[in-house]
Amino acid sequence: MTAARERFIDRAGVRFALLSLPGVIFLLVFVLIPILTIVVFSFWRTESYEIYADWNLENYRVILTERTYLVFLGRSLLTATLVTLGSLVVSWPVAYFIAKHGGRYRLLLVVALAAPFFTGIILRVAALQTIMGPIGLVNMALMNLGLEPIRALMYTKVAAGIGTGYLYLPFVVTAIYLSLVNFNFELLEVAKVNGARPWRAFVEITWPLNWIGTVIGVALAFIPSLAESITPRFLGGPNGASFGMILGNQFGSTGTWALGSAMGVLLFAVSFTVILVLFRSVSLRRSGFTGVTD
Repeated sequence: MTAARERFIDRAGVRFALLSLPGVIFLLVFVLIPILTIVVFSFWRTESYEIYADWNLENYRVILTERTYLVFLGRSLLTATLVTLGSLVVSWPVAYFIAKHGGRYRLLLVVALAAPFFTGIILRVAALQTIMGPIGLVNMALMNLGLEPIRALMYTKVAAGIGTGYLYLPFVVTAIYLSLVNFNFELLEVAKVNGARPWRAFVEITWPLNWIGTVIGVALAFIPSLAESITPRFLGGPNGASFGMILGNQFGSTGTWALGSAMGVLLFAVSFTVILVLFRSVSLRRSGFTGVTD
């Protein structure tokens, strides 16, 4: 019996299933079931901090028809889009420099990008307050030079956007760097020999062949930025409230769990749509993946 059991476990499919089982259980318990619970709650109703299994679409009607929620959703979508675009503009040169010119210091430079994550998010956002605040380093320097302080640097939507970009920029840089690390830079020399200018070589060679890194970077910046609530709370001021902040209030001060669940489902639907559109644009074969393993 023992020998037969060992032969059964030695089969590739069975071995793969056993190795995958802990991960599957984790995803089921901590990801799938909570998401399904939120979906179910979104069709119920909340009354006096109690949730009732009264199936209806009222929560979705409120979110999709009342101007307040639409404004917050539009503001979060715009912020997430601008943060993502800004992160790409900054991340590509940084990742490119590390991958091509980092040499033996490449790993050290990549680890340095993770330095802000050695502290909690609250401390990182608070650190931004000391830089961009009314009496922060930037405005103090300007006032010492006899200039007016920049009021848009703190407690505005601009400040919230800058703070959100600061939080997720390292993710974008890392994603693009990991795509570039195996890129054959000699292709650019060939393009240069054939008369291609650096910008054209980037657009026609570097960018397409490393598109998957860009896509992953976009996903890692856009999705958390869309649901961001802490940064707008600390840096956005009264006019910087986001959809994520309002969503958090439904599970806290207002106690309207059903409405909050519907808001969460809407954010999930938007995020899933973005991921689907992005990854449908990825060609694994063009990115160098053939599906063949040693």
